[in-house]
Amino acid sequence: MIFATGKHALITGGGTGIGAGAARALAAAGAKVSLLGRRREPLEAVAAETGGLAIVCDVTDPDAQARAFAEAREAFGPLDIVILNAGIGDSRPFLRTGRDSWNAIIATNLTALFDGAQLALPDLQAPGKRLIIVASVAGLKGGAMAAPYVASKHGAVGLTRSLALEFARTGLTVNAICPSFVDTPMVDDSAARIANATGKGIDEARQLLARANGNGRLITVDEVTHAILQLCHPDAGGVNGACVTIDGGTSA
Repeated sequence: MIFATGKHALITGGGTGIGAGAARALAAAGAKVSLLGRRREPLEAVAAETGGLAIVCDVTDPDAQARAFAEAREAFGPLDIVILNAGIGDSRPFLRTGRDSWNAIIATNLTALFDGAQLALPDLQAPGKRLIIVASVAGLKGGAMAAPYVASKHGAVGLTRSLALEFARTGLTVNAICPSFVDTPMVDDSAARIANATGKGIDEARQLLARANGNGRLITVDEVTHAILQLCHPDAGGVNGACVTIDGGTSA
C-alpha cells in the first residue's frame, strides 16, 4: 500500500521491535525514514533495509534529541509523520523501587515524549500530518509490580489526548498505540527478569507473559505496525486522540 511517497517519517527507538517494524512498513509505503536510537548497529541495519537515516541519540538528553531532529530535517526535509516509540520497562515491588529506577523510566517513557513532541510540532501543524505515541495498555489501567512504568504510560496517554485536542484544528492528528505484551526485545528482558526472580526457564517466563494477553499469545510486531500504518493513512484524518489497544482482548 503506497500512500506516503515523499513523506518524511521520524521514529524514535527505530532500531528494534515496534520502531524497526514501523520503519520497514512506512518505507514500503513510500516514506523517507529517519531512525533514532541509542545503539548504532541495529539502527544502521534497519536503515540499510529501508534506505533510511540512522541517527544515534539518547532521547533522555534533550540537546542530543534536538540535534537528531535537526540532522533528520537536513537530510530529508520537514517532518510529516513522527512516531515517539522509545521506551524502557522494569518490574519490581514498589517498596523496593529506587528513585534512580523511577527517574530513568519517567525520563525515557514520558519526559522524552515531551521533548520530542515540542521538537516535532513546528512541522506537524497541517492537514495530513501525524504524531503517534507508542504507549501501552498499562497506560489505561493499574498494574502491580510496575508502578513507574504504569505511571509513565498513563502520562503518555494523557499527553496524547491533550495534544490531540490542542492541535485538532490544525489538521494534525495525535494518537496513541496501546499494545500489551509484544514479541520484542523488551518482552525478552521482562522474561529474563521473571526467570531470574522465580527460577523458571525463559520459555516458561515468556509463556506467562503470553497468557496475560487476552488471546493467550504474544502480540506480533506486524500487528502493531498494521495499526500504526492505519493511523498514518490519509483516510485516518478523523481519528484523533484515540488510544488504539492491541492486546488480544485483555481490556475488553
